[in-house]
Amino acid sequence: MTPENALAGAAAAARAFGRTSPTDRAARLRAAADALDAAAAELVPLAMSESHLAEGRLTGELGRTTFQARLFAERLEQGTLLDVRIDPADPEWGMGPRPDIRRTQVPIGPVLVFAASNFPFAFSVFGGDTVSALAAGCPVVVKAHPGHPELSRRTAALVAPHFPEGVVALIEGEAEGAAAVQDPRIRAVGFTGSTAGGRALFDLAARRPDPIPFYGELGSTNPVVVTPAGWAARSTEIATGFAGSVTLGAGQFCTNPGVVLVPDADAFLAAVPELTAHAMLNERIEAGYRKAATEMAGATAVARGELDGGPVLFRAAAREVLDRPELLEQEVFGPAALIVEYSDVAEALQVLDALEGQLTGTVQGAPADPDAAALLTRLAEHVGRVIWNEWPTGVTVSDAQQHGGPYPASTAPLTTSVGTAAAARWLRPVAFQNVPEPLLPAELRG
Repeated sequence: MTPENALAGAAAAARAFGRTSPTDRAARLRAAADALDAAAAELVPLAMSESHLAEGRLTGELGRTTFQARLFAERLEQGTLLDVRIDPADPEWGMGPRPDIRRTQVPIGPVLVFAASNFPFAFSVFGGDTVSALAAGCPVVVKAHPGHPELSRRTAALVAPHFPEGVVALIEGEAEGAAAVQDPRIRAVGFTGSTAGGRALFDLAARRPDPIPFYGELGSTNPVVVTPAGWAARSTEIATGFAGSVTLGAGQFCTNPGVVLVPDADAFLAAVPELTAHAMLNERIEAGYRKAATEMAGATAVARGELDGGPVLFRAAAREVLDRPELLEQEVFGPAALIVEYSDVAEALQVLDALEGQLTGTVQGAPADPDAAALLTRLAEHVGRVIWNEWPTGVTVSDAQQHGGPYPASTAPLTTSVGTAAAARWLRPVAFQNVPEPLLPAELRG
């Protein structure tokens, strides 16, 4: 489909689709999920051929994708996606008589979604951005990722028939995606990818004659703080957990633990098991990883591994990163991490304050840990999700999930790109004042 046909179709479908009932949209989301599950034997091998990801990983990811669609369908039927507020008329209101005023949310209009490279299903054509926008009642134009074009086309072909014409469409090409951001028919954009690419598109959205929301999930180094008490009580568990997290998916997760603050770097590095990782998604991503790892090696010490595309750990003292805080923000997208040794918890807190916005922050501590409260509180100032004694590379889809954070983790820190709250990005508040009940939207009656 040409970009013009996709954009025109989305614009033409927007009003009618925005007025469909939650029950109708729920049924369509379930039907699309069923279609993908039924085609798993075709889709998983196709994804394997384009991504180097293993069958088990992709099978699980497809299951996450269809579960997510069904969860949104369930919440649509329960009526919990809208932030409905009702203020009945009150003649005794403190600032003077108050009229009857009722607030709901309406679909924002056609949404443009940029698919990600590292999750061919869950952050792609029928991933979280798309599903949440469809649940909100918005047509979606997906810009396919060049890392898995055939899978994108096939997924779109399976999903689109379950929605009215024009509601789900696929476009391809970097220039085409940039042009679509600026097209007046697009009313909001969802993006998952690099900081550089996301910021360039964000600037395009902001420079429009009519600026639109740009919900970009960008870079994150996801700091982890190992407390002195945590290391004394759980050293083997922490070192083993870190090894699994930093190499999971060859480190190609936006939640990869890329900066780890430890009280004793020598002991930590000695305790970390041998690191191995499978092939990266594609040659372009591997080349970017090698380049970033080489740059990090020029600024810090290589503590474990080689600069050959495999896992590598770097090392620095807290004072070094405080003098050069840009080291904390240098995302090495792959199985790599910077190990930072701190002298005391006060110095660790200084390092946390040098961080820019992050998706996650983790504390690995011990029961009755004297440093836990201060570290957790400080992390909450800088991150979207604070984790205790687990690792950041698991991002469940749920109602309470928050996947976002202060810039540069996200261009919209008040929102999430994972979980049912993600639908709020594609909804615009509207208040109805003194409107007779029969004329009100269904959710505002009664």
